[in-house]
Amino acid sequence: MRIYPVVMAGGSGTRFWPLSRRNRPKQFLALDGDRPLLAATVDRLPPLARIEETYVVCGPNHAATARQILGKLPRSNLIVEPCPRNTAPCVGLAALHVKRREAKGVMAMLPADHHVARPADFREALAAGARLAAAGAVVTIGIEPDRPETGYGYLKVGPRLAAIGRGRKAFHPARVERFVEKPDVVTASRYLAEGGYLWNSGIFLFRADVILDEIRRSMPVLGEQLEVIDRALGLPSYARTLKRVFPAAPSISIDYGVMEKSHNIAVVPASFGWSDVGSFAALSEVHEQDDLGNVKQGDAIVIEGHRNVVVAQGSRPVTVVGVDDVVVVDAGDAVLVVKKDRAQDVRRAVEEMSRRGRDDLL
Repeated sequence: MRIYPVVMAGGSGTRFWPLSRRNRPKQFLALDGDRPLLAATVDRLPPLARIEETYVVCGPNHAATARQILGKLPRSNLIVEPCPRNTAPCVGLAALHVKRREAKGVMAMLPADHHVARPADFREALAAGARLAAAGAVVTIGIEPDRPETGYGYLKVGPRLAAIGRGRKAFHPARVERFVEKPDVVTASRYLAEGGYLWNSGIFLFRADVILDEIRRSMPVLGEQLEVIDRALGLPSYARTLKRVFPAAPSISIDYGVMEKSHNIAVVPASFGWSDVGSFAALSEVHEQDDLGNVKQGDAIVIEGHRNVVVAQGSRPVTVVGVDDVVVVDAGDAVLVVKKDRAQDVRRAVEEMSRRGRDDLL
């Protein structure tokens, strides 16, 4: 079965300031290894999917960087959005391109900035999801939780579907009963104890024709806008039409706009060492730690401290003494210090820099 991965690379990554900037968002940073997250996402796809069938969606400010990072990506496989409109319009636009190649082509929508520790297990989960998607289902990959995580959305698992595969490597898909917002720690602990809940990975699989039908049903305005763009696809007027129509599309996620309204959602539970690398605190999940639980990058030193994240990307050493559970980041021209459990609030620093007119640091 041919699978068309679509890598969504349009995020701004404000929670990784001061490493991330407007022209160098999170997906272009090497947060979990030596390669940018975008490159790592594309690199883990073969042999399940070839680069010729892989698409990347990004904005105009990031197109040149994406092309540089992904030198083997065919030029026509880079879909450039005129402006950010969240993931529902992104998915719809990508589906138009895939539909032109294969009307019932199975798409795998992948965020560009996630970490996967076991790529082979990841590909097996995608292949299982693709089998369901080929039959007409809208499929999400649900991650089996191992802790009461409050930073992820959840899926409530419904009735079981037929197993895919045999033996220990079999997958056991199910209907999705409902999507659940990020819970507090008490609720997350209850989900873990009760079972029947999975983390929402944000990875979806569906046929191009199926998701376009779902969009027309749940978001008729976006459906009409996509039809206008579709009529211009492949013509000289395409760029002009896209620039005129796409900015008027509703800015909403595919989760809210389509998935939560659909009765055709299935989930494939999986485990492949997944993290959405949602903040600096998540670096503790994807990097080696010292004996005291510290993550150190660059010329970083921790003395008598526990569970810290210290990143030194400037020319000077960064030393942390006698403190626990903090994040310290030196980007050379800006320094961030934040309590680890407040790492999600780094975007407030970006807002303050913007308020002060410090666009040179954004």
